[in-house]
Amino acid sequence: MLEYVQNSGRRFMVQHPNFDPIAISIGPVSIHWYGLMYLIGFAAGVSLGVYRANKQSSDWTKDQVWDLLFYVAMGVILGGRLGYVLFYKFSYYLSNPIEIFYLWQGGMSFHGGLIGVIVAMILFAKKIDKTFWNVTDFLAPLVPIGLGTGRIGNFINQELWGGITHVPWAVIFPAADKFPRHPSQLYEAILEGLLLFLVLWWYSSKPRSPGKVSGLFLIGYAISRFCVEFFREPDAHLGYLAFGWFTMGQLLTLPMLILGCWLMWRKSGQHT
Repeated sequence: MLEYVQNSGRRFMVQHPNFDPIAISIGPVSIHWYGLMYLIGFAAGVSLGVYRANKQSSDWTKDQVWDLLFYVAMGVILGGRLGYVLFYKFSYYLSNPIEIFYLWQGGMSFHGGLIGVIVAMILFAKKIDKTFWNVTDFLAPLVPIGLGTGRIGNFINQELWGGITHVPWAVIFPAADKFPRHPSQLYEAILEGLLLFLVLWWYSSKPRSPGKVSGLFLIGYAISRFCVEFFREPDAHLGYLAFGWFTMGQLLTLPMLILGCWLMWRKSGQHT
């Protein structure tokens, strides 16, 4: 459990529990927290997708939902890992290529995963004879749950922590140092996960023009990620990039924001 500790400034901070990275061990098989959070996210996504497909007004079947989530899983894993390698630590993995496959150590890029999912959705839409936006609009409300559980996995793994602060809810991450920091992983879990899910679930509960739900997802994620990056410690090997102020994560969200705005404000009669 989280433990409150008092620092030299007589402020009470939260001590990270320093979890064992392995959540479950069954004989020689070990399941890490990071992977378990992804499994929970996918399971929740499937359940919500099946719930939507079972509605009389839906043009989706339960089997299509299961196939969709399989394509999504492949897109997230392959795209997310390759995106992290290319966007964040290319030179390191170029010298240590075998570690590209060490998924249990963490290191997934949302933006790379998004590209992977887009490619997967193009293939899946052709397979089931639906439009691309029909597929992505159905998928968009299911994604935030996985994003939220993934960020909780980041918190458990003590990675992607925030900058030093003295807010009452600051957390001391032993893997980082002894300074209290913003629990930016939890900020993202709340904004990109819970809040974005609630907004998209409500917005998609009524018929919308093709691409609108997808556009709102892109806008919601981009704004949430851009804002949280101000509280998150930038990657040590990258630091701040544009103007010495913006991070790689913020720069990568800008195309998402532009595309999302275009989808939301384009003419409703357009189909893809």
